[in-house]
Amino acid sequence: MSIVASGAELAGLSLWHRSLVEDGVDHLAARPGLDGDTTADVCIVGGGYTGLWTAYYLLRRDPGLRVVVIEAQIAGFGASGRNGGWCSALFPRSVSSLARAYGRDAALAMRRAMIDCVDEVGRVCETEGIDAHYRRGGTISLARSSVHLARARQDAETDAAFDAVDGVQLLDGAGAAEHLRASAVLGASYTPHCARVHPARLVRGLARAVERRGGRIVEQTSAVRLAPGRVVTTRGTVYAPHVVRATEAWTPRLAGRTTRLRRALVPVYSLMVATDPLPTTIWQEIGLDRGQTFNDHGHLIIYGQRTADDRLVFGGRGAPYHFGSRIAPSFDRDPRVFAALEQTAAGLLPGLPPGSFRHAWGGPLGITRDWHASVGLDRSTGLAWAGGYVGDGVGAANLAGRTLADLIGEVDSEPTGLPWVNHRSPSWEVEPLRWLAINAGLRTMTLADTEERLTGRPSVLARAMAGSLGH
Repeated sequence: MSIVASGAELAGLSLWHRSLVEDGVDHLAARPGLDGDTTADVCIVGGGYTGLWTAYYLLRRDPGLRVVVIEAQIAGFGASGRNGGWCSALFPRSVSSLARAYGRDAALAMRRAMIDCVDEVGRVCETEGIDAHYRRGGTISLARSSVHLARARQDAETDAAFDAVDGVQLLDGAGAAEHLRASAVLGASYTPHCARVHPARLVRGLARAVERRGGRIVEQTSAVRLAPGRVVTTRGTVYAPHVVRATEAWTPRLAGRTTRLRRALVPVYSLMVATDPLPTTIWQEIGLDRGQTFNDHGHLIIYGQRTADDRLVFGGRGAPYHFGSRIAPSFDRDPRVFAALEQTAAGLLPGLPPGSFRHAWGGPLGITRDWHASVGLDRSTGLAWAGGYVGDGVGAANLAGRTLADLIGEVDSEPTGLPWVNHRSPSWEVEPLRWLAINAGLRTMTLADTEERLTGRPSVLARAMAGSLGH
């Protein structure tokens, strides 16, 4: 049985998914579903990065473990196969915020662990033969106004204050152009701690690595309830002393012992556009010749990369939150947002020929009320969880998987002592309050950029929102 039954279904997935099929790398055939009740040592709900990294590290330590991964669609169907391909050291909450909450040493430990994730993903790709187009080129964050430049300078100063090694560098306009030749650039900040990846190649390759090590992945099987010692699905029940929730944006769909999961995270959509492979002459004009990813110092998030086959992939926020934390295939596509992304990219990179963007897709990511990702295990119930990455999950999910494996294996390690372990975020508000608040926040970030363009000063609106965004 294949999830790619027709051209129409393939068009509904991301460019990353489609390229696997078109390049003959992976036909996305669905694995068999659960065939009745079964038992395991660990049952993991969610076949994305978090669930698969957890399974991988559990099995790497103990090949005899019975690990079952349950996935409602196919491995990598969600954000793990749709994202911008940044394997970065970014964490949703700033290092300054973590230092205020947990102390300087804990904040530094978290930062260093995230930096190590970038290299660890590369090491596993090499060990397991995963051709994820991994290239560690860093991230260039453009400053296109004096306000942007002040933020770039602040980033570099903050990083230096936390004893950064190979940390954020402040660049002038000429230095920025060595990475990316964009319009109206005054300077930039640059960090080496990011690798460009093909996200679907990474997640699908990781799934195969899990199976080679003895893990069982069941697809087309929806979990309907998580409880201590069991996961009830549409195809039977898995009984296991440890149950891991790795469902990120899909978490509100789960029912547990309480209804708290419905407000644990909210799904917010991020959309992307991409070109066909561009000729060398255009890339000579644009740059990005060392695998760099890029964004800018604006408030409304944008992100991009040059792929291994010379496409420009460009994404950003701006799509609305949908009432009741709804997720639907139709939400993956928003012509208004796609048009805005194309316009933003064209203004940023004037060398792009008109009509260059030929592909568009999207998907939801998970955001907690305090913008604080977490990982944890309740030893009294055996229930574990990880998520709330706010779009920074390519790297963070690797650390989450290693941490969950250590927690479940009762291994005292550096990851299990990090400040995000067993953090509990507050619940989101009930509807319609959260619909109003989230969409107002998204609108505020757009207005904040407009405010700064008009006034030439840091946005008052953004300052008012900073506390709720992890800054």
